[in-house]
Amino acid sequence: MKEICAYMDRSWLERLKPEFEKPYMRRLETFLGQEIADGKTIFPPFDKTFNALCCTPFEEVKVVIMGQDPYHGAGQAHGLSFSVQPGVPVPPSLQNIYKELSSDIGFVSPNHGTLLGWAKQGVLLLNATLTVREGEPRSHYGRGWEEFTDRIVQLLAERQDPLVFILWGKSAYEKWRHVAPQRTASHHLVLTSPHPSPLSAHAGFFGCRHFSKTNHFLEKAGKKMIDWNLS
Repeated sequence: MKEICAYMDRSWLERLKPEFEKPYMRRLETFLGQEIADGKTIFPPFDKTFNALCCTPFEEVKVVIMGQDPYHGAGQAHGLSFSVQPGVPVPPSLQNIYKELSSDIGFVSPNHGTLLGWAKQGVLLLNATLTVREGEPRSHYGRGWEEFTDRIVQLLAERQDPLVFILWGKSAYEKWRHVAPQRTASHHLVLTSPHPSPLSAHAGFFGCRHFSKTNHFLEKAGKKMIDWNLS
């Protein structure tokens, strides 16, 4: 585990280093080692496990978009929630995100699903679970990653400058409620809606206008708005 910390920005490593000495992280390391020994394929590649924490330094975070766990198909996951690597077809949930962007801000859907451009502007694309077994969604759930990402959310919630937390789906909202009670994070903007999955997008994700609301909040806070366009 310590080897892949080299792929984490120093600003995050300084704050998260104590986590790697805790029992839950040692159990997680043992579990991942056993997965490899058993011949399991794990996504994303280990050098991309902390990609969200590499692309968006702590001090530069303005927006957090919470996902659940990485895509479990070959070649898809690269450590950024909802994003896929170049050349990979755009997954259904991300297609719905593009549709909402289009109706909200006049976004023109690109021919790719890589969200690195958002990450470079201060959008932390964080999954609650950072690894997954090929073809088995949620297969690494409950193994320790959730405690690690709880700490990430907690550190951000404790910041005094206002941030935007975009929480799609019940699991993302419950994570926020567990880690950051309203009394300690009332200066942040928390946006919630159903998940953009085809199973739930029509229950309230479409029409949520989270992208324009985010930029309106950032502008009022004196921060540079996010250019959501990816073309």
